[in-house]
Amino acid sequence: MPLVELVRLPNGVEAELLRGRLESAGVHAVCFDAGMNIAESVGLLIPVRVMVLDEDLGEARALMEEFGVG
Repeated sequence: MPLVELVRLPNGVEAELLRGRLESAGVHAVCFDAGMNIAESVGLLIPVRVMVLDEDLGEARALMEEFGVG
């Protein structure tokens, strides 16, 4: 059951909100690179990746559309 990238978001707060909404809908999700976003203050943008299980990708995409994200 590998993890796959669902979406890249510009900040950790947005990514964590999406992760929480996915989790509340029953789709396990994790955020990668959230700690790297501290570089925003120096003008670097390192997007946060929201990852889901490969088997949950279709459902997660449908939920994102329903949430109006992406």
